Amino acid sequence: MSVVEIVNCRYHGSMARFLYSTLFYLLQPLVLARLAWRSLRAPDYRRRVCERYGRGGEFHSGGIWLHAVSVGETIASVPLVKALQQAYPDLPLMVTTTTPTGSVQVQRIFAGSVDHVYAPYDLPGSAGHFIDRLQPCLFIIMETELWPNLIHACSTRNIPVIVANARLSERSARGYARLPGLVRPMMSAISTVAVQTAVERDRFVELGVQPERAVVCGSIKFDIEIDAAEREQASQRKKQWSLMQRPVWIAASTHEGEDAIVLAAHKQLLSQYPNALLILVPRHPERFDQVANLCAQEAMTVTRRSSEDLITERTQVLLGDTMGELLALYGLAQMAFIGGSLQGNGGHNMLEAAAWGLPILSGPDVFNFQEISDRLVAAGAMTIVADATEMAATVISWTEDAAAAAQAGTAAAELLAANRGAGDKLLSLIGNYLD
Repeated sequence: MSVVEIVNCRYHGSMARFLYSTLFYLLQPLVLARLAWRSLRAPDYRRRVCERYGRGGEFHSGGIWLHAVSVGETIASVPLVKALQQAYPDLPLMVTTTTPTGSVQVQRIFAGSVDHVYAPYDLPGSAGHFIDRLQPCLFIIMETELWPNLIHACSTRNIPVIVANARLSERSARGYARLPGLVRPMMSAISTVAVQTAVERDRFVELGVQPERAVVCGSIKFDIEIDAAEREQASQRKKQWSLMQRPVWIAASTHEGEDAIVLAAHKQLLSQYPNALLILVPRHPERFDQVANLCAQEAMTVTRRSSEDLITERTQVLLGDTMGELLALYGLAQMAFIGGSLQGNGGHNMLEAAAWGLPILSGPDVFNFQEISDRLVAAGAMTIVADATEMAATVISWTEDAAAAAQAGTAAAELLAANRGAGDKLLSLIGNYLD
């Protein structure tokens, strides 16, 4: 890139970012109205609003700042956070999120060992004020939560920015490409992008990341491991709830519209196996009551996990309406359907189920996890289903053929084990800026 091109890029980038920031400021009344609207179903949205503008919260300065948007990114960050704490025990660690559910996960998982507030909105004043208070030595963004003003504020303060476990679908790349004046300067300011696949590396480079700064590390989601204590707890709970002799399957991280499909499939399973149990875990807590009502409308006998009631032989659906228990609930099931994949949401992480050695079902909409999905299907670990009929047929087939189900589950676990190690590569990249 010539000097003239660099100057033009910076000029047009500054103008694009100015227009973007102005629009974002003008939209703040709508942003606050949206928070208020969401708080009607999830009251946590009305709390700690000042943190979203870079104010409030108590924390240590001068350490590492890691941003995880919500639940999925927070869980994915766990191995990395623990590795950073071990490698750099003297550096404070701030973990920010955007959603209340992500905030709950941070506080539950890390139990006060990290600082935590909501990330500031991508407004120049809010971003700059927060960064000046925090004074991080390094900013790590989990996956692809890219904000022009936050990255620009770090760049002007010589704070390295690393995008960790980065993923970029073809659809997202097309969206970014429509705003080159805003996106290219932002991408060029990123210090390192640790991408999951070579295809995604090429997409980042096309959008403006310097080629030598884009490194293929794989996905740190492969680094998940179920320890002996978690497996023992699952075994004890199965005995306590008399699940050993029952067909049990889990539908995890379901979105609106998917619960009805899952329940229809469960009805077909119940017609052949009356003692079958479905563990149904909606993605968003504000939908817990709605899904409970849907189960009642379908004449299903439901036990809500939050009630702490004992699961009995009459229980047809266990509604996972608590936070932070999804990984443990996988341990009770014999197979898993991964939600967000039937209604165009792009799917959710399948590897938590793989870590338990479960055979996996998914809908066809998996663009957020396309390569992982393709690998699982190719290995015979995952089956794609399009509707309740196909879902029920697969669940019934695996229930009738335990050997086939076990083979698929083993394939999932083996694929996971074969692809571990991304966390070590990522930690080495991070060390270049901290050591």
